[in-house]
Amino acid sequence: MTQTAHVLVPQDGPPELLFVLLHGAGADGEQMRPLAEALHRQYPRAALVMPNGFQPFEGIPGGGAGFQWFSERGDETLRALQLSAAVPSLVALVRQWAEKLSLTWDRVALGGFSQGAMLALEALQQEEALAGRVLAFAGGYAYWPQHAPQDVCIHLLHGKDDTELPYPPLLSAAQELVSLGADITADVLPHVGHELHPQLIDRAMEQLRTFIPARLWREAVLTAAEQDKTEPRH
Repeated sequence: MTQTAHVLVPQDGPPELLFVLLHGAGADGEQMRPLAEALHRQYPRAALVMPNGFQPFEGIPGGGAGFQWFSERGDETLRALQLSAAVPSLVALVRQWAEKLSLTWDRVALGGFSQGAMLALEALQQEEALAGRVLAFAGGYAYWPQHAPQDVCIHLLHGKDDTELPYPPLLSAAQELVSLGADITADVLPHVGHELHPQLIDRAMEQLRTFIPARLWREAVLTAAEQDKTEPRH
């Protein structure tokens, strides 16, 4: 697959993590640079890939500069189908980069804004073992979540003043995912609209630093149980 992308890599040595960052409709990979730079500061051993969308931006109406991941023309059902149809191309793109950098899927994370966030969230619904984390800014679910992605941490970040994609449906989806057993956080910040706002980026960095995946808790419990078995009884 030939795909134009903006890339940041460690200055020395191979990357230990991969973040694939997906822009919103009508933009290009450079839109995600503020997030990429924040990630680079926090994870200097990570590779940051900011690809351009799969299609030229159609615009509604007319055309325009930039790219899109899928068409948003048509009614809600058609838009959801067009989103779903874009998932295999994203899966191929992510796995191509992971293979190129010799990284396993659990060392890969997706980040997305708006349309890019919607695509990232749907990809984790459709495809197992694609990425270990997803950061979804100002996005949402086109389909009601059907299952909790296994061993994946989902971080939803949204502005309370977002009128393009209001936050209440996203919180409902997050509650459903919690009931299904997902590792998920949802942050809605006041006085933030539909934008990749610095406050949302800062909150995402905090979640990445402090949130402990359930998988690690399980491993810690199992390790403690095994140690308990081997310790002598008095």
